[in-house]
Amino acid sequence: MKPNIVVLISGSGSNLQAIIDACKAEQIDATITGVISNKADAYGLTRAANAGIANRVLSHKDYETREAYDLALIDAIDAYNPDVIVLAGFMRILTPAFVDKFSGKLLNIHPSLLPKYQGLHTHQRAIDAGDTVHGVSVHFVTEELDGGPVILQAKVPVFPEDTAEDLAMRVHEQEHRIYPLVVKWFCQGRLKMVENQALLDNQALPASGYASEE
Repeated sequence: MKPNIVVLISGSGSNLQAIIDACKAEQIDATITGVISNKADAYGLTRAANAGIANRVLSHKDYETREAYDLALIDAIDAYNPDVIVLAGFMRILTPAFVDKFSGKLLNIHPSLLPKYQGLHTHQRAIDAGDTVHGVSVHFVTEELDGGPVILQAKVPVFPEDTAEDLAMRVHEQEHRIYPLVVKWFCQGRLKMVENQALLDNQALPASGYASEE
């Protein structure tokens, strides 16, 4: 049986599309069984529908508390029998109960070289800080926001004339390259989280993830 992937989105779903394409090309030997969005107007839902993938909206506005929403989200995810849950631009802070339920199965992508610039507006923050190098990180999700162990990073240059939009485009290109790769590793059984540390082929990864010198 191929592993099952469930993808959570809030927006355009460009990383979802990269993973759909990698599955279709058999670069990832897995099946995306469901896509869930907390926003009804997320274009990623159209991407899922176009690929024949089951999808649904679970709006956070229908729940009074973050905890109540996450409990409903757990049920929605479980219906797709996931082996891995991929957060692809899912703009929600997850509750401890949710993270604990899926511990070791939750992957996220964050547009910075973690631990730098956790949270929002990462591209502008990198520019404001005068950084010459910026990038993106794929990491396991823990209760600490954007604080789980890093699996893989990709770096991009920051030029003096860059706007946040310029930098975002450069980072997006790398996101679409490294996220499918990490999902592939997980689905092959090569990647796991043990005691809050990322392991690839049973080797502990450094704080900045695999191949951090490249």
